[in-house]
Amino acid sequence: MRKINIGLVGIVLVAMVGLNCVNTKVSSNSDEQYYLDLGKNISSTTQAVLGKNLMNAMAKGGPEYALEFCNSKAYPLTDSMALVHKTSIKRVSDKARNPLNQANRLEKSIIVSVKEQLKNGESPKSEIREVKGKMVAYYPIVTNAMCLQCHGKVNQTVQQKTFDKINDYYPKDQALGYDVNQLRGLWVVEMQKTK
Repeated sequence: MRKINIGLVGIVLVAMVGLNCVNTKVSSNSDEQYYLDLGKNISSTTQAVLGKNLMNAMAKGGPEYALEFCNSKAYPLTDSMALVHKTSIKRVSDKARNPLNQANRLEKSIIVSVKEQLKNGESPKSEIREVKGKMVAYYPIVTNAMCLQCHGKVNQTVQQKTFDKINDYYPKDQALGYDVNQLRGLWVVEMQKTK
């Protein structure tokens, strides 16, 4: 695990209030629902912390400053949240900005399924799987208008100076060309089985 700044843990604890942007799939299995709900809380609070800090960075210096924030602070904040929740949490995508966020085969299959749901006009559903003795939940991350400032189309929603900064920080970037209400990736929450 990466070295974690104690100050970031404090920020995380203070900033754990936010919007809940993650849907869950209804399950008849109460154990699965328990883990879906637990993972939803973890992913929602983590997304709220990142979102709040990202919006502050956008307000302070626009998309270019937000990219600097994402490049230097997103992993430490996510790791801090994992520590707070005593779990493992990450963001993955089939079109990763950072190669460390590249989805594996199982995650890619879930991404394909969620994209199909969106294509059919359905709300994206979360999934839960048992993987190597742990409960792993997958929560869709869907784009909104703010996302498009860094993940949209170059010279339309992504300004050239933002695109240049993306290339500076992420020379292998694949995370452009999105529109509103498209799947950007998944939150993946790995939980120890307690039930």
